[in-house]
Amino acid sequence: MSETIERHEFGAEVGRLLDLVVHALYSDREIFLRELVANAADAMDRRRFEALTSAASALPADAKVRIAPDKEARTLTVSDAGIGMTKEDLATNLGTIARSGTRAFSQTLESAKAEDRPSLIGQFGVGFYSAFMVADRVTVTSRRAGSDEAWTWASEGQGNYTLEPATRAEPGTDIVLHLKGDADEYLEPYRLDHLVRKWADFITVPIAVVRDGKDESANQGTALWRKAKSEVTEEQYEAFYHSIGMNFDKPWATLHWRAEGQLEFAALLFIPGSKPFQALENERQSKVRLHVRRMFITDEAELLPPWLRFVQGVVDTEDLPLNVSREMLQSTPALARIRRAVTGRVVSELATRAKDAEGYQAFWENFGPVLKEGIYEDFERRGEIAPLLRFRSSAVEGWTSLPDYVSRMKDGQEAIYYLVADDADALKSSPQLEGFKARGLEVLLLSDHVDAFWPDQLGSFEEKPLRSITKGGLDLSKFALEGEQPEAPEGIDAFVAAVKTALGSEVSDVRTTDRLVDSAVVLSAGTGGPDLQMQRLMRRAGRAGAGQPVLEINPRHPLIRALAAAPESEVPQAAGTLLDLARIQDGDSPRDPAAFARTVAAALAAARSA
Repeated sequence: MSETIERHEFGAEVGRLLDLVVHALYSDREIFLRELVANAADAMDRRRFEALTSAASALPADAKVRIAPDKEARTLTVSDAGIGMTKEDLATNLGTIARSGTRAFSQTLESAKAEDRPSLIGQFGVGFYSAFMVADRVTVTSRRAGSDEAWTWASEGQGNYTLEPATRAEPGTDIVLHLKGDADEYLEPYRLDHLVRKWADFITVPIAVVRDGKDESANQGTALWRKAKSEVTEEQYEAFYHSIGMNFDKPWATLHWRAEGQLEFAALLFIPGSKPFQALENERQSKVRLHVRRMFITDEAELLPPWLRFVQGVVDTEDLPLNVSREMLQSTPALARIRRAVTGRVVSELATRAKDAEGYQAFWENFGPVLKEGIYEDFERRGEIAPLLRFRSSAVEGWTSLPDYVSRMKDGQEAIYYLVADDADALKSSPQLEGFKARGLEVLLLSDHVDAFWPDQLGSFEEKPLRSITKGGLDLSKFALEGEQPEAPEGIDAFVAAVKTALGSEVSDVRTTDRLVDSAVVLSAGTGGPDLQMQRLMRRAGRAGAGQPVLEINPRHPLIRALAAAPESEVPQAAGTLLDLARIQDGDSPRDPAAFARTVAAALAAARSA
């Protein structure tokens, strides 16, 4: 070994720490390229900053980060025209793991003007060592700007490194990775180009990938969200929208703003104009992309709550502290504030656009069910979300809102009535509505999969409680029915008692009702506990505690009057038929479909022969 080569031990327990970096800190091997590019960009920003006071540090006109694969040598070289490192810098920054030159440098910037400060990405000094995930040997040749001296740092990542004099024509750094046998993919220019576009497409430093001996630009270098709205055309917005989400429609809304002050970030968000190909129900996490100083970090930061997961776009911040891997975000107050601010802005945009009923309809039909989830997931924002909801109604055509419903409530009406079922079309003709329609009482018709859950969570709107009309205890007596109603037949009480005895545990109660007009029977739930729709869902899920329904009987209906006058021996069969009729009306199957079919067939035959 040459006497000029100096061998040093790493300034940490390298074996354990490098093992942590390679096998635990990063979940994806490709992260190494993002880390090296980020370090190269930082070095060039540092050189640009120093050039403000030192002409010797001026960047060349064609300065860029250059990524060059060599299949024959099985090496990957990342070069930059940055500030470079001295021998001491190499020993300090690369020879002591977790000592970051970037972090040390950033501490010297406090007195600098904001517009003069470089945007430094790296902060923790371990990103460089991610190279050992794909390389079994790494060499770093660097020359400090303003110096003619170059040095090469080399290590196999085992516990020591070497330093020896070198030559480099210009200031900057070359990092050469001697790739492992299973890292062939990083010798392919197309793969490297893909990784640059994924992780570093929008950083300001030019990045080139060498293909067939030629430098080919690999990043856009322009972040639309960093521009003023007046500088971005509609075509540019639309092209970016298409690129981030593989969308082919036009966005329904574009939100572009910059937050300044105590917390600074830029955001460019889109609400799609149509439903995505993949159902939003299958993926409940927000996929808004988080960038830190233009460098892509993750799309799993959950910048928006699940009930706004249809929103797409980018949030870019200077202020977010990251952990050492930049993959796993710290739960910091800054991140929480960004989430609150971004969520608030989206909700505010929806509230503004909801004033245009026709325009809002398109959004609601695409994403209304998802937005409803916010009622039971976000206690803090329930009051903001509720006016944004839209519903079908028993009283008006098209969509209506809770404020509109309240404005139409009858004198003396204390509650907002609603009905939930699986089938939207079946709701309109449900027997549950008869008594309400006959009294001029409006009922909201809910048929989305989330509608069984959120009303109880909201509880009330404008101090008006929300009440399912399938629950018992609804007193409609103060609202008069139109026209004269026949008297209940004699013996109705005895008939009801006999039906209850016949049905036994299949129902929780049997009683007469005044909320039916044309139907003989209807099911309801108890005054406490879940309504009928929730009971059905619980039974389908095999959950105990769903309870049994109440069978309500219309004593004025011809069928009930006839059955009440029939011999008591006919009550058991009649009771079962009445329960099956009520179940069918609510969209359920008869208890025994075959037996029910035979009963109906026999009744039809008897009627024909009479």
